[in-house]
Amino acid sequence: MNAQRVAADAGALAIFNEAGVFAAADVHVARRIADLSGAPISDDELIATALAVRAVRTGSTCVPLRSIGDIVPEPPRDEDSDAPAEPVELPWPDPEQLVSALRSSPLVTGCPSGPLRPLALMTSIDGPLLYLRKYFRQEQTIREILARRRESRPAVDPAALAGAIEAVFGPVNPAEYDRQRAAAALAATSWTTVLAGGPGTGKTYTVARILAVMERLLGDDVRIGLCAPTGRAAAQMQASINDYPSDEHALHHAPTATTVHRLLGWRPDGTFSRGAGNRLPYDVVVVDETSMLAVTMMSRLLESLRDDTRLILVGDPHQLASVDAGAVLADLVEREESGDGQLSPEFTAVADPAGHFSAAEERALADGVITLQRGHRYGGQISDVAEAVKAGDADRVLELVTGPPVPAGEPRVVLLDPDDPGELDEVRDQVVAWAQQLRSAAGAGDARGALEALVTHRVLCAHRDGRYGVSGWTRRITGWIAEALGGPFPASGWYPGEPLLVNANDPTHRIFNGDSGVVLADGDGVSVAFGRGEDVVLLHPSQVSDSSPVYAMTIHRSQGSQFGAVTVVLPDTGAELLTKELLYTAVTRARHTVRIVGTEESLRAAVERSVQRASGLGSSVREL
Repeated sequence: MNAQRVAADAGALAIFNEAGVFAAADVHVARRIADLSGAPISDDELIATALAVRAVRTGSTCVPLRSIGDIVPEPPRDEDSDAPAEPVELPWPDPEQLVSALRSSPLVTGCPSGPLRPLALMTSIDGPLLYLRKYFRQEQTIREILARRRESRPAVDPAALAGAIEAVFGPVNPAEYDRQRAAAALAATSWTTVLAGGPGTGKTYTVARILAVMERLLGDDVRIGLCAPTGRAAAQMQASINDYPSDEHALHHAPTATTVHRLLGWRPDGTFSRGAGNRLPYDVVVVDETSMLAVTMMSRLLESLRDDTRLILVGDPHQLASVDAGAVLADLVEREESGDGQLSPEFTAVADPAGHFSAAEERALADGVITLQRGHRYGGQISDVAEAVKAGDADRVLELVTGPPVPAGEPRVVLLDPDDPGELDEVRDQVVAWAQQLRSAAGAGDARGALEALVTHRVLCAHRDGRYGVSGWTRRITGWIAEALGGPFPASGWYPGEPLLVNANDPTHRIFNGDSGVVLADGDGVSVAFGRGEDVVLLHPSQVSDSSPVYAMTIHRSQGSQFGAVTVVLPDTGAELLTKELLYTAVTRARHTVRIVGTEESLRAAVERSVQRASGLGSSVREL
């Protein structure tokens, strides 16, 4: 049982805390809010408040009150047995009575102690929603600003736009419709564009060309802001932009990518210098890896944009969402139809979408959303499995991974029994070969060769700890390597061929949390190599202040990375992290081979379970 117990009597909340629905922090915050209200607060109102706090802690922005009885607590385990104890029957309030109580609650209408109104009660197509008011305001800010930006379109000369696109993309291929060209036309003719697509569909390639089109359309002095939720994602986008061909189509003034926090002027006290009263100066702003952007940062970013700034949001809505509250990209891609549903004449004249998009896609285009579909990273069985995972089709996934082997040389996905040492020999052989390549290149001081070897394989786990986590698999991997290549590993000091994972941002040395590097022999000492696009960054060990060996890593930290092959370790079927978003993210990290270490039951559980993030951003809401 992971939830912390409250030390003091929590009254009506105690049984929910004991069952694992509420963490200690949920209980303490709810009781503190009740105490500050200066009004008598009923048990039902306390439970509702704790639910709203829990929602944010678990990644949602609100609580769908009709379905609170569907919340499944983590059942406590008998410490002397591996079997889970019987779940507790919880005394959930009746949803209708709870809504009635909240309508007149001082926590919603206003407290006698002052202007405190911590909760917001709204209704939507999903029924009544309960928010911590801060998060409702952030969602409402996003809704209102996006609606205002949809009310008009940039003034664009279709002939000039067509000329700019042809100059950057080249002549049209009449045999194949190019969605990347259509994305450039959409970005030029919309104030807000969502460029969605899976790994390897060319999103960053498309962004580089969209920016070149913008430069031709708006002039060489166009001001472009590039940002991403993390320093690593920003550095990767920067490298991709820098790798744009150095010819007559290249950007004249390549912008510098940064984090969203830095773009908005984050201060140590948690405030930002940018906002409604101090707008960003850019004509175009691009946000990469938007799936990792939380609702709080999205609302602040939108407040900071000028009305005539083109915003381009880029990402894969099927990947894991932000660790903070909200699933903004997925909400924007899947939201109910808004606006007039009409494509702009300028876009239609240049992109000629008729017959190339479904009716649903045309409605999305009218809302500024385009999805790239042609994958360039992988294909074959990996692509088929990824699509089946996205669709939640467990039968199809199992059919693919347990069926006849694919022809040699084609992308493949296999399922390996975690309790069968014979089946794990395939993983062992891959790991040992990987380590041998690393040691050979690194021992010779070959930075490029070592970095290429580093990304030939990676073991990905759902958890950090435990038998199926990073710690357990690191022990297994280092044991395999020591047995095959010699050991033990040095107790202190780095050795040539050691793979490293950076744990903190260090912009000064151009390394970021989540970057992988490798230790190289360098004369009588060692250095550490990191890849940054086509460049190699070499650092002295003293300059890599916060890192750890990386023989396995979590799937969350692998987002934005790609490897030749991945080994995906699935946890037990009851693990909360075991979802199709987690599995999809892991599978799509590979170019040619995916080995899934898990049972058929755990694989089916992953495909059939989605991340449950409640939000009102995908539809209109009003006060109840």
